[in-house]
Amino acid sequence: MSATKSTSAIRPWIELSRVHKFAGSMLIFWPLAWGLTMSAHAVSMPLATYAFNLVYGLVFAALLHSAGCIWNDILDRNFDRQVERTKHRPIADGRITVPGAVIFLFSHLLALTALMWPFNHLAWQIGLITVFPLPGIYPFMKRVTYWPQAWLGIAMNMVAIVVCSAVQQQVTPAALALLSGCWSWTLYYDTIYACQDKRDDLKAGVKSTAILFGSHVKTILALFAALLTVSLALAGHLNKQGPAFFALTVGGAGLHLASQLKKLDVDNVRSCFVAFEANGFTFGSIVWAGLFVDYLLV
Repeated sequence: MSATKSTSAIRPWIELSRVHKFAGSMLIFWPLAWGLTMSAHAVSMPLATYAFNLVYGLVFAALLHSAGCIWNDILDRNFDRQVERTKHRPIADGRITVPGAVIFLFSHLLALTALMWPFNHLAWQIGLITVFPLPGIYPFMKRVTYWPQAWLGIAMNMVAIVVCSAVQQQVTPAALALLSGCWSWTLYYDTIYACQDKRDDLKAGVKSTAILFGSHVKTILALFAALLTVSLALAGHLNKQGPAFFALTVGGAGLHLASQLKKLDVDNVRSCFVAFEANGFTFGSIVWAGLFVDYLLV
Protein backbone atom coordinates (compact mmCIF):
# COMPACT_ATOMS: atom_id res chain seq x y z
CA MET A 1 0.00 0.00 0.00
CA SER A 2 1.38 3.40 -0.95
CA ALA A 3 1.91 6.12 1.63
CA THR A 4 -0.89 8.15 0.04
CA LYS A 5 -3.37 5.25 0.24
CA SER A 6 -2.32 4.48 3.80
CA THR A 7 -2.88 8.10 4.85
CA SER A 8 -6.24 8.13 3.07
CA ALA A 9 -7.33 4.99 4.94
CA ILE A 10 -6.29 6.35 8.34
CA ARG A 11 -7.64 9.87 7.86
CA PRO A 12 -11.34 9.10 8.65
CA TRP A 13 -10.35 7.46 11.95
CA ILE A 14 -8.26 10.48 12.89
CA GLU A 15 -11.22 12.73 12.12
CA LEU A 16 -13.56 10.51 14.15
CA SER A 17 -11.29 10.56 17.20
CA ARG A 18 -10.63 14.34 16.83
CA VAL A 19 -6.97 13.85 17.79
CA HIS A 20 -6.14 16.47 15.15
CA LYS A 21 -8.31 19.00 17.02
CA PHE A 22 -6.46 19.04 20.30
CA ALA A 23 -8.38 21.95 21.84
CA GLY A 24 -11.16 19.52 22.78
CA SER A 25 -8.76 17.21 24.60
CA MET A 26 -7.29 20.19 26.44
CA LEU A 27 -10.75 21.17 27.70
CA ILE A 28 -10.80 17.87 29.60
CA PHE A 29 -7.11 17.94 30.48
CA TRP A 30 -7.12 21.38 32.11
CA PRO A 31 -9.64 20.57 34.89
CA LEU A 32 -7.61 17.42 35.56
CA ALA A 33 -4.35 19.41 35.60
CA TRP A 34 -5.86 22.08 37.85
CA GLY A 35 -7.19 19.46 40.28
CA LEU A 36 -3.88 17.60 40.26
CA THR A 37 -1.86 20.76 40.90
CA MET A 38 -4.15 21.82 43.76
CA SER A 39 -3.84 18.35 45.29
CA ALA A 40 -0.06 18.36 44.76
CA HIS A 41 0.06 21.70 46.61
CA ALA A 42 -2.04 20.29 49.47
CA VAL A 43 0.06 17.13 50.00
CA SER A 44 3.49 18.53 48.96
CA MET A 45 3.82 16.00 46.12
CA PRO A 46 7.39 15.52 44.80
CA LEU A 47 7.97 17.26 41.46
CA ALA A 48 8.92 14.05 39.63
CA THR A 49 5.72 12.37 40.79
CA TYR A 50 3.72 15.41 39.77
CA ALA A 51 5.28 15.47 36.29
CA PHE A 52 4.52 11.76 35.77
CA ASN A 53 0.92 12.21 36.89
CA LEU A 54 0.49 15.23 34.62
CA VAL A 55 1.58 13.25 31.53
CA TYR A 56 -0.57 10.31 32.65
CA GLY A 57 -3.51 12.69 32.92
CA LEU A 58 -2.90 14.11 29.45
CA VAL A 59 -3.13 10.62 27.93
CA PHE A 60 -6.27 9.89 29.94
CA ALA A 61 -7.91 13.17 28.89
CA ALA A 62 -7.09 12.63 25.20
CA LEU A 63 -8.59 9.12 25.23
CA LEU A 64 -11.68 10.27 27.12
CA HIS A 65 -12.24 13.12 24.66
CA SER A 66 -11.86 10.81 21.66
CA ALA A 67 -14.24 8.23 23.15
CA GLY A 68 -16.85 10.94 23.74
CA CYS A 69 -16.52 12.23 20.17
CA ILE A 70 -16.89 8.74 18.69
CA TRP A 71 -20.03 8.03 20.76
CA ASN A 72 -21.47 11.44 19.93
CA ASP A 73 -20.89 10.94 16.19
CA ILE A 74 -22.51 7.50 16.26
CA LEU A 75 -25.68 8.85 17.85
CA ASP A 76 -25.75 12.20 16.01
CA ARG A 77 -24.99 10.97 12.50
CA ASN A 78 -28.45 11.99 11.21
CA PHE A 79 -28.24 15.42 12.86
CA ASP A 80 -24.69 15.91 11.53
CA ARG A 81 -25.86 15.45 7.95
CA GLN A 82 -28.15 18.47 8.36
CA VAL A 83 -25.49 20.86 9.76
CA GLU A 84 -23.03 22.53 7.40
CA ARG A 85 -20.09 22.33 9.80
CA THR A 86 -20.55 18.61 10.57
CA LYS A 87 -22.02 17.05 7.42
CA HIS A 88 -18.64 15.71 6.32
CA ARG A 89 -17.84 13.90 9.57
CA PRO A 90 -16.77 10.32 8.69
CA ILE A 91 -19.87 8.49 9.97
CA ALA A 92 -22.27 11.12 8.63
CA ASP A 93 -20.78 10.94 5.13
CA GLY A 94 -20.39 7.16 5.12
CA ARG A 95 -16.61 6.80 5.23
CA ILE A 96 -16.87 4.83 8.51
CA THR A 97 -19.65 2.38 9.31
CA VAL A 98 -21.46 2.35 12.65
CA PRO A 99 -20.18 -1.17 13.55
CA GLY A 100 -16.63 -0.04 12.79
CA ALA A 101 -17.07 3.04 14.97
CA VAL A 102 -18.44 0.92 17.85
CA ILE A 103 -15.34 -1.32 17.76
CA PHE A 104 -13.13 1.78 17.72
CA LEU A 105 -15.06 3.16 20.71
CA PHE A 106 -14.61 -0.03 22.71
CA SER A 107 -10.85 0.06 22.14
CA HIS A 108 -10.79 3.51 23.73
CA LEU A 109 -12.94 2.40 26.68
CA LEU A 110 -10.66 -0.59 27.32
CA ALA A 111 -7.62 1.69 27.33
CA LEU A 112 -9.31 4.10 29.75
CA THR A 113 -10.27 1.26 32.08
CA ALA A 114 -6.67 0.00 32.04
CA LEU A 115 -5.40 3.49 32.92
CA MET A 116 -7.73 3.58 35.93
CA TRP A 117 -6.59 0.19 37.23
CA PRO A 118 -3.99 1.60 39.71
CA PHE A 119 -6.54 3.99 41.29
CA ASN A 120 -7.71 3.60 44.87
CA HIS A 121 -11.27 2.39 45.47
CA LEU A 122 -12.85 5.86 45.70
CA ALA A 123 -11.08 7.18 42.60
CA TRP A 124 -11.95 3.97 40.72
CA GLN A 125 -15.66 4.34 41.50
CA ILE A 126 -15.76 8.01 40.49
CA GLY A 127 -13.64 7.22 37.44
CA LEU A 128 -16.10 4.60 36.21
CA ILE A 129 -18.93 7.15 36.41
CA THR A 130 -16.75 9.69 34.62
CA VAL A 131 -15.86 7.35 31.74
CA PHE A 132 -19.18 5.59 31.17
CA PRO A 133 -22.61 7.05 32.11
CA LEU A 134 -21.79 10.76 32.21
CA PRO A 135 -20.44 11.13 28.63
CA GLY A 136 -22.70 8.30 27.48
CA ILE A 137 -25.88 10.19 28.36
CA TYR A 138 -24.76 13.59 27.04
CA PRO A 139 -25.73 13.17 23.35
CA PHE A 140 -29.33 12.42 24.37
CA MET A 141 -29.62 15.66 26.36
CA LYS A 142 -29.62 17.92 23.28
CA ARG A 143 -32.76 16.08 22.17
CA VAL A 144 -34.77 16.76 25.34
CA THR A 145 -33.47 19.99 26.90
CA TYR A 146 -32.05 23.38 25.95
CA TRP A 147 -29.46 22.81 28.71
CA PRO A 148 -27.28 19.99 27.30
CA GLN A 149 -24.25 22.12 28.20
CA ALA A 150 -25.20 21.78 31.89
CA TRP A 151 -24.82 17.99 31.65
CA LEU A 152 -21.67 18.37 29.58
CA GLY A 153 -20.27 20.58 32.36
CA ILE A 154 -20.46 17.63 34.73
CA ALA A 155 -19.29 15.03 32.20
CA MET A 156 -16.23 17.04 31.08
CA ASN A 157 -15.03 18.08 34.51
CA MET A 158 -15.47 15.12 36.86
CA VAL A 159 -11.83 14.36 36.11
CA ALA A 160 -10.99 17.08 38.66
CA ILE A 161 -12.78 15.03 41.32
CA VAL A 162 -11.19 11.79 40.12
CA VAL A 163 -7.66 13.16 40.44
CA CYS A 164 -8.39 14.72 43.84
CA SER A 165 -9.72 11.43 45.20
CA ALA A 166 -6.75 9.57 43.70
CA VAL A 167 -4.19 11.87 45.37
CA GLN A 168 -5.93 12.85 48.61
CA GLN A 169 -8.10 9.75 49.18
CA GLN A 170 -11.17 11.97 49.53
CA VAL A 171 -13.28 14.56 47.75
CA THR A 172 -12.31 17.85 49.39
CA PRO A 173 -14.37 21.07 49.60
CA ALA A 174 -11.71 22.73 47.43
CA ALA A 175 -12.25 20.10 44.72
CA LEU A 176 -16.01 20.68 44.81
CA ALA A 177 -15.47 24.44 44.46
CA LEU A 178 -13.15 23.78 41.54
CA LEU A 179 -15.79 21.53 39.95
CA SER A 180 -18.31 24.36 40.27
CA GLY A 181 -15.93 26.70 38.46
CA CYS A 182 -15.21 24.15 35.75
CA TRP A 183 -18.93 23.58 35.26
CA SER A 184 -19.40 27.31 34.73
CA TRP A 185 -16.46 27.32 32.34
CA THR A 186 -18.03 24.57 30.21
CA LEU A 187 -21.33 26.49 30.07
CA TYR A 188 -19.30 29.49 28.94
CA TYR A 189 -17.16 27.96 26.20
CA ASP A 190 -19.66 25.41 24.90
CA THR A 191 -22.37 28.03 24.53
CA ILE A 192 -19.90 30.00 22.43
CA TYR A 193 -19.16 26.84 20.43
CA ALA A 194 -22.88 26.18 19.89
CA CYS A 195 -23.36 29.72 18.56
CA GLN A 196 -21.58 28.54 15.39
CA ASP A 197 -24.49 26.23 14.52
CA LYS A 198 -27.56 28.14 15.72
CA ARG A 199 -29.32 28.35 12.37
CA ASP A 200 -28.66 24.74 11.36
CA ASP A 201 -29.51 23.45 14.85
CA LEU A 202 -32.89 25.18 14.74
CA LYS A 203 -33.68 23.47 11.45
CA ALA A 204 -32.45 20.06 12.68
CA GLY A 205 -34.24 20.30 16.04
CA VAL A 206 -31.03 20.30 18.12
CA LYS A 207 -31.36 22.17 21.43
CA SER A 208 -28.64 24.26 23.09
CA THR A 209 -28.05 27.15 25.47
CA ALA A 210 -26.97 29.24 22.46
CA ILE A 211 -30.54 29.02 21.15
CA LEU A 212 -32.13 29.35 24.59
CA PHE A 213 -30.24 32.51 25.58
CA GLY A 214 -31.01 34.23 22.28
CA SER A 215 -30.17 37.93 22.20
CA HIS A 216 -29.07 37.82 25.88
CA VAL A 217 -26.27 35.34 25.24
CA LYS A 218 -23.34 37.70 25.92
CA THR A 219 -24.86 38.93 29.18
CA ILE A 220 -25.37 35.36 30.39
CA LEU A 221 -21.87 34.40 29.26
CA ALA A 222 -20.55 37.22 31.45
CA LEU A 223 -22.42 35.75 34.42
CA PHE A 224 -20.86 32.33 33.86
CA ALA A 225 -17.43 33.95 33.52
CA ALA A 226 -17.95 35.74 36.83
CA LEU A 227 -19.09 32.52 38.55
CA LEU A 228 -16.02 30.74 37.21
CA THR A 229 -13.68 33.42 38.58
CA VAL A 230 -15.37 33.45 42.00
CA SER A 231 -15.29 29.64 42.17
CA LEU A 232 -11.57 29.60 41.41
CA ALA A 233 -10.99 32.09 44.21
CA LEU A 234 -13.07 30.01 46.64
CA ALA A 235 -11.25 26.81 45.65
CA GLY A 236 -7.94 28.55 46.24
CA HIS A 237 -9.05 29.81 49.65
CA LEU A 238 -10.23 26.35 50.72
CA ASN A 239 -6.99 24.77 49.47
CA LYS A 240 -4.83 27.38 51.23
CA GLN A 241 -3.26 28.61 48.00
CA GLY A 242 -0.77 31.48 48.13
CA PRO A 243 -0.52 34.95 46.54
CA ALA A 244 0.80 33.60 43.22
CA PHE A 245 -2.42 31.68 42.69
CA PHE A 246 -4.68 34.65 43.39
CA ALA A 247 -2.58 37.04 41.27
CA LEU A 248 -1.89 34.79 38.28
CA THR A 249 -4.78 32.31 38.24
CA VAL A 250 -7.71 34.32 39.55
CA GLY A 251 -6.58 37.72 38.27
CA GLY A 252 -5.34 36.35 34.96
CA ALA A 253 -8.52 34.33 34.41
CA GLY A 254 -10.75 37.33 35.05
CA LEU A 255 -8.79 39.59 32.70
CA HIS A 256 -8.64 37.00 29.93
CA LEU A 257 -12.36 36.26 30.07
CA ALA A 258 -13.17 39.98 30.00
CA SER A 259 -10.95 40.38 26.92
CA GLN A 260 -12.63 37.39 25.23
CA LEU A 261 -16.10 38.75 25.80
CA LYS A 262 -15.16 42.20 24.52
CA LYS A 263 -13.91 40.73 21.22
CA LEU A 264 -16.60 38.06 20.82
CA ASP A 265 -19.23 38.39 18.10
CA VAL A 266 -21.72 35.57 18.76
CA ASP A 267 -23.17 35.93 15.25
CA ASN A 268 -19.80 35.43 13.57
CA VAL A 269 -18.70 31.80 13.17
CA ARG A 270 -15.01 32.65 12.99
CA SER A 271 -15.16 34.82 16.13
CA CYS A 272 -16.87 32.02 18.06
CA PHE A 273 -14.31 29.45 16.93
CA VAL A 274 -11.39 31.69 17.91
CA ALA A 275 -12.87 32.25 21.38
CA PHE A 276 -13.53 28.52 21.81
CA GLU A 277 -9.95 27.60 20.90
CA ALA A 278 -8.62 30.31 23.23
CA ASN A 279 -10.33 28.51 26.10
CA GLY A 280 -8.74 25.21 25.12
CA PHE A 281 -5.23 26.64 25.04
CA THR A 282 -4.69 30.17 26.42
CA PHE A 283 -7.22 30.29 29.27
CA GLY A 284 -6.39 26.81 30.55
CA SER A 285 -2.69 27.68 30.55
CA ILE A 286 -3.27 30.87 32.52
CA VAL A 287 -5.17 29.09 35.29
CA TRP A 288 -2.62 26.27 35.44
CA ALA A 289 0.40 28.63 35.45
CA GLY A 290 -0.70 30.32 38.69
CA LEU A 291 -1.40 26.96 40.31
CA PHE A 292 1.96 25.58 39.21
CA VAL A 293 3.97 28.57 40.44
CA ASP A 294 2.16 28.37 43.77
CA TYR A 295 2.92 24.65 43.97
CA LEU A 296 6.63 25.27 43.32
CA LEU A 297 6.71 27.89 46.08
CA VAL A 298 5.36 25.54 48.77
